[in-house]
Formats: sequence, C-alpha cells, structure tokens
Amino acid sequence: MFQVRIHGRGGQGVVTAAELLAVAAFAEGRHAQAFPSFGSERTGAPVVSYCRLDDAPIRTREPVMEPDALIVQDVTLIHQVDLFSGLSHHGYVLINTSRNFSELGFEDHFREFSQERLLTCPATEIALEHVGRPLPNAALLGGFAAFTGEITLDAICQAIVDRFKGAVGERNAAAAKVAFEFVTNAKEEFLHASTN
Repeated sequence: MFQVRIHGRGGQGVVTAAELLAVAAFAEGRHAQAFPSFGSERTGAPVVSYCRLDDAPIRTREPVMEPDALIVQDVTLIHQVDLFSGLSHHGYVLINTSRNFSELGFEDHFREFSQERLLTCPATEIALEHVGRPLPNAALLGGFAAFTGEITLDAICQAIVDRFKGAVGERNAAAAKVAFEFVTNAKEEFLHASTN
C-alpha cells in the first residue's frame, strides 16, 4: 500500500487533490481511498487530506499517520503544523515553493533522508500561469506522478478533465503537465549532479 498525506489550507483544493488521485488510481485498475480531516472549516485554515493506493482492497480507515509521500500545498504551514510527523527517511516530500530545501532551512532536518526524494515545485506559479488562479493542487498531482511513479500523468489529467468540464479542466490538466515536466527535469538534474 502507498499512503499519501496532503497538507494545505482551506480553499486550495486539498480535499479535491486526494479525490482526484484516488479517481486516477481507480481508472488504472487499482484500489484507492481518499478522505479529509478538518479542523475549523474555513478558508485559510489548515486542512489535511489522505489518499491510499493499492493493488488489493484497502480495509483500513484511519488517518495516514506514516505516509510514504507528503505533499505540502502551502509552505507557510511549515512552522504551524507538524507536517513531517510519521514520515520515514525513505518517504517522498513534495513542497509547493520556488525555494529549495536549503533555502527553507531544512538541511539539518532532512540530512538522514533520501535526498532524491526531497523536491520543491513552484505549483502556485504554474497554476497562476495556466489556470489563472493560485490553486496548486492539479499542478502538484502532475508533479507527484513524475516524482513517485505511483500514477501516470494520463490518469491524473483524465481525472482532472472529468471532474472539471471545459476550459477549467483543460487549464488544470495543462498545469499538471507543466509540473510533471518540471519535476522530471529536476529529478534528471539531481541524478546528473549526484553521478558527477
């Protein structure tokens, strides 16, 4: 089972991101589960959603306490919420920001982690350019697909255009594709740098 925890703020599409990921997994013949966890239900409040992907039926229903991947949609949560709780040193971390882990002040915190599984992606900037709104969820799902290989970009884009009809769906799918390319290139740069 592959478990994903998504952190963000109300109004950023955190719950929708988990749902789209689950729909994409279903489309690929896998089992999936998505559900949110709310504190105070208002725009801007911290929100967490969870998604599980598996090739077998999923029986558990509790929140994801030990994620295999963490998606952080709002970098300002870093000092407000224990984002990295339960994450193993082999977990994936994808953070929505144009800054790198060093600039975020995380070098010491992530020293023991697999460095190739730590990545930032300017998803809000990508969303503003392609969607016209600062909604990073679709872009981050494209980045997640490239980063982990747990889902295909085609499945993510299909889930997006099925959920959001017309131009809105197409623009969000375009953002996912751009983020997929961004993450693919970032991974290649990391591999090139680590072998030289």
